[in-house]
Amino acid sequence: MTTYFKPLTEPAGQASTAQSSRLAPGSRAGHRSNRGPVRHRLELTAVLLGTAVLYIWGLGASGWANAFYSAAAQAGSQDWTAWFFGSSDSANSITVDKPPAALWITGLSVRMFGLSSWSILVPQALMGVATAWIMYLAIRRAALPATDNLRLAHRAGLLAAAVLALTPVATLMFRFNNPDALLVLLMTAAGYAVLRSIQDRKLRWLILAGVFLGFGFLAKQLQVLLVVPGFGLAYLVCAYPRPGRRVLHLLAAGGAMVASAGWWIAAVELVPANLRPYIGGSQNNSILELTFGYNGLGRLNGDETGSVGGGGNGWGTPGLLRMFGTEFGGQIAWLIPSALILGGALLWLGRRAPRTDVVRASVIVWGSWLLVTGLVFSYMQGIIHPYYSVALAPGIAGLVGLGGVLLWQRRSRLPVALLLGASLVAAGFTAFALLGQAPAFLPWLRWVVVLGAVVLAAAVVVTGRLRQVWVTRTTAGLAVAVALAAPLAYSVATAATPHTGAIVSAGPATAGFGPGFGRNTSAQGIRRPGTQQGTGQAPGGQGFGGGGTNGGGFAGGGQGGAMGGLLGATTPSSDLVSALKADADNYTWAAAVVGSNNAAGYQLAAGLPVMAVGGFNGTDPSPTLAQFQQLVADGKIHYFIGGRLMQGNGGSDASSEIAAWVAANYQATTIGGATVYDLGG
Repeated sequence: MTTYFKPLTEPAGQASTAQSSRLAPGSRAGHRSNRGPVRHRLELTAVLLGTAVLYIWGLGASGWANAFYSAAAQAGSQDWTAWFFGSSDSANSITVDKPPAALWITGLSVRMFGLSSWSILVPQALMGVATAWIMYLAIRRAALPATDNLRLAHRAGLLAAAVLALTPVATLMFRFNNPDALLVLLMTAAGYAVLRSIQDRKLRWLILAGVFLGFGFLAKQLQVLLVVPGFGLAYLVCAYPRPGRRVLHLLAAGGAMVASAGWWIAAVELVPANLRPYIGGSQNNSILELTFGYNGLGRLNGDETGSVGGGGNGWGTPGLLRMFGTEFGGQIAWLIPSALILGGALLWLGRRAPRTDVVRASVIVWGSWLLVTGLVFSYMQGIIHPYYSVALAPGIAGLVGLGGVLLWQRRSRLPVALLLGASLVAAGFTAFALLGQAPAFLPWLRWVVVLGAVVLAAAVVVTGRLRQVWVTRTTAGLAVAVALAAPLAYSVATAATPHTGAIVSAGPATAGFGPGFGRNTSAQGIRRPGTQQGTGQAPGGQGFGGGGTNGGGFAGGGQGGAMGGLLGATTPSSDLVSALKADADNYTWAAAVVGSNNAAGYQLAAGLPVMAVGGFNGTDPSPTLAQFQQLVADGKIHYFIGGRLMQGNGGSDASSEIAAWVAANYQATTIGGATVYDLGG
């Protein structure tokens, strides 16, 4: 493939062959030494190994991490139906509130290696390493013909991989078992495939991109579509075929995307409801309703039937600067201004390039990724958590890696040097502001970063025409170090801190987040003011059937996490676990409890299926009171364990009806501090 992105200046003593160099694996365009490829492989290996150490070191400290998904992985390892549908328990009462692609991986890992935090979390870390590797490949391929220099293209790829790996929220999510890890991996692979299709003029790569996006849908549904407009635009603008064929190619890729996601959707819709688990998160047992409602438009407009909290300003204030606020800033925002400056500079430098310019295609892919996803996250009205922002990391990394190196090569032109310096200054001042949100965390670092950025930006401009190798290399190395120092510090702090629960954040604790919550990255996750952390109960709170924390009501019950165990898993006592295991072979479910996280704690401890009444939030109509009564009459549920019930945003009242019926008809006992009802006695 021919590139048309012309360097503004040529490196000293080196003629350009950019007009004729072919971009292919193993290309040797431009100056290189015989040792170059070996050295490059060693450097790439070092970066990927460093990423692996950052993501794997101390993983066991997080225990089950998100016990909601860990319990589902356990269930999938015990029963193939549960694995296929993503059930919360191996008896298949209800699914998690997402499609099961991420659980397919962890379920297989648990089946092969046994149930442990390592078998659940190591696959996430490996996804992170794979994402960094794909990022390297994508940026190296784009930079090689544009720089006509194998070494510089390699450096661009390494920089992009490092930026991605050291993004704090990426460190968090690739050490955690939420679906976001697989989602980011698949979207990055799709971006690489789109660019490979444009560069190599091969339709099969575009089709493969559609397949990656389809499986991304099976990881986290409609969020994967945020990158599709930019991918389509890049192909329409920059691909080689005639316009009509470009449109047909995109339609074919869209068909591949629909097929790779639709087969599972069709299976769920076609299998009779009595032969599969209830679709968690929906109100009418429909994966389509879950897709377009709770996990779809509801996230945008705040109308999420059955959610607990959220809506309006409950999850941070929507607005253009939301990604820079205390909830999201330390997670992702460190290099966003720099990425936008560098992306704009690349478009300006290539403004006269022919339509098929590979750099322009790359900027469209990564820049639209950042802009579209960032704006949607900034203005969405529904539930949004800080860790969602990991989806922005590849867009930022792509622009910084490609733009930083291409502008560095052309820094002898004053406008280019000024733009490069501006991106460095932007990184310094952004870090200064974000570090100020956690003033107790390394207070000296913000001053080192901002002063270093200003000094090095001036050095970039002043030394732009110098040819002394040691000067240029020292300046470049220090510039990269200053730009990445703050996110590196946050990433190390993230890796050194255990994270559990449904809502987690990267870096040190900062200001409040969520409806009545404070951010806390310790092992207990999010803490609600006014509750006893680790007990899952409000002091003096009233529950169903009488209230009290140790009496016959549902205000207590186990050692849950925040929001009555709905956002943090319970930690049952050994006495309760022994009770659950007693006569377990005579029952389908060892116990039933309101809320999936409550159920997850008991299930992981006992290794037995525990019914999550009402699903994740306790607001799904699964089971109904009549269905629950029939299951009890049939002798399929041994215990009902009390717990504090939450008020949802609409949804079903079935869980509260069940709790009230149990309290009215069965005698409460206390086992290990938990309120328990023996339904099989």
